[in-house]
Amino acid sequence: MSRDLTFSVEEYKRRCDAVRKLMAERRLNCVIFDEPEMMSWLSGYTVSENLWRACIVPASSEPFLLVRKLDMPPARQRTWMDNIVGFGDWDDPLAVLVSTLRERSSVPARIGAEFQSNSFTIQRLQSLRKLLPDTEFFDLERSGWDLRRCKSPEEIAHMSRAGSLLDAAFEATVKEVASGKSQRDIAAAAAAAYYRLGFDDGFVGPLNVGSGWDSLHGFLAERPLVDGDIVHIELLPRLRFYTVRIMRSVIVGRATGEQQAAAQALIELQDRQIAALRPGAIAADVDRIVREGVVAAGLRESYDNITGYTLGTAPLVSQHTSDLYRCFTPRSDWAIEEGMVFHMYTSAAGLAFSESVVVTSSGGKRLTSIPRKIFETRPK
Repeated sequence: MSRDLTFSVEEYKRRCDAVRKLMAERRLNCVIFDEPEMMSWLSGYTVSENLWRACIVPASSEPFLLVRKLDMPPARQRTWMDNIVGFGDWDDPLAVLVSTLRERSSVPARIGAEFQSNSFTIQRLQSLRKLLPDTEFFDLERSGWDLRRCKSPEEIAHMSRAGSLLDAAFEATVKEVASGKSQRDIAAAAAAAYYRLGFDDGFVGPLNVGSGWDSLHGFLAERPLVDGDIVHIELLPRLRFYTVRIMRSVIVGRATGEQQAAAQALIELQDRQIAALRPGAIAADVDRIVREGVVAAGLRESYDNITGYTLGTAPLVSQHTSDLYRCFTPRSDWAIEEGMVFHMYTSAAGLAFSESVVVTSSGGKRLTSIPRKIFETRPK
């Protein structure tokens, strides 16, 4: 079977080198990554946790994937790694891991893992300690996630392509909004566009009708749309595990003057925020532009949610639908760096606007070209 890699082998090796540098800094002989985000970023492949699986990087031998034998063929197709260890469905994958480590190198004295991983449970940690009584285990403390904070040129090119495809997906979705249509009709149009355009799956994202800033994460209602409804469309497609995102509001009928004024205020504030995404800027200062601006404009009494978060690899099999490792809040004291990619969003008065933005030397650059406006089914 020929390989079908998302990125070049050199790109994956660069990531592996970054992991080995982290290992050297923490004096680790081996690291275990069992979160889908880190597995896909480092190896190019990940899969749901029907049975435990992981990507392992020993200090003294080549990295390898540990997966069910059933998953070895697709892993071979998508990973750059030459070493894939398979286990039977009735085998203990932890025992197979320990046996493999002993066969390939000396037993690691210091192993790192993300203790916050939903897969690396206390029970698994205790089992590994019994299997490796002379080994110490250390929490990576999300340092693996921090390696992903800035995107490489290959990643940015990949996400830019996803942004262009998202333009087409949004166009197909917004065309479906009309009085008498159901929310499911709109979601179906988005899902069909995803598959047609080459995205990973048909998971659409939040799509609902609401009137408040906090109505973004609702449910598909069964009633048909009527004039005056505000349809919130948030598209979250994935292209080879990487996600780009967009939020827009569609008015069934025509927008009111108040809605147009609110939209203009939100857009202007967010435009200032995106322009402020420059290397060296402090995230809390960038956050303040929208957070305090929306309240000062009288569009909200308070602003109780984040104004942006990290974008990158986000496999469907993850428990996380968003990467909140880096968020824009009043307490965000970290600095913006060139190559970071964010989903910046704001909402008020039932309206929502968001952009996928890459940080360049001169400020934020949008990854889509979708018009920044309220969409109407019967514009004037």
